[in-house]
Amino acid sequence: MKDIHNLLASLHRPRLLMRAARIGAQQYRREGHLPRLLGYGILPRHGDALMKLVGIEAELETQRVDQDTAYSPTNHVDVLIAIVGEARELRASQAGPQLI
Repeated sequence: MKDIHNLLASLHRPRLLMRAARIGAQQYRREGHLPRLLGYGILPRHGDALMKLVGIEAELETQRVDQDTAYSPTNHVDVLIAIVGEARELRASQAGPQLI
């Protein structure tokens, strides 16, 4: 899992995209969000989902940088929301139960 965390830490995107993603991630629901992005069926584990999402996001980033006419900022933010949401859920699952 360290590789995933390092990979996520190395993602540097425009501030506006990331701000929109963080705001959207507050309402993130994996059951509703992931099937739209990864296809319907059994939901993958957090780490597997993150790796697939990072691949999709890399393609969108390439389109953005190349100013490709097929680029959709809405889709890019949608994928970034899922990445932020999955990363939060992965961190929470690795932290274990919280004792008060």
